[in-house]
Amino acid sequence: MKKEIGDLVLEKGFYNEPEDIPKKLLFAFIELGEASDDWKKGKGEEEMAEELIDVIFYVLDASRLDVRQSAWMRCSRRNWRRTKLENISMVKDTGRSEVA
Repeated sequence: MKKEIGDLVLEKGFYNEPEDIPKKLLFAFIELGEASDDWKKGKGEEEMAEELIDVIFYVLDASRLDVRQSAWMRCSRRNWRRTKLENISMVKDTGRSEVA
């Protein structure tokens, strides 16, 4: 399936670089919101399924790219460097956990 997605991305000229991974993940969340809107509006399961398939498409598309130089890896390294106490402090100070 990833090969099919990669072929489609290349054919259509979609974003296709590791630095595009955040965009692809953002697009996945947008599609998820569209599926939620369809559900709220009482649309049929077929419409919701199309949006959810788009979510899977974007996630698989992002996963096929080399992430070693991507924002994903930079964020991951930063999160691994944080101490447990820093994470607890962030939750206490803001009432929520910060990812980046």
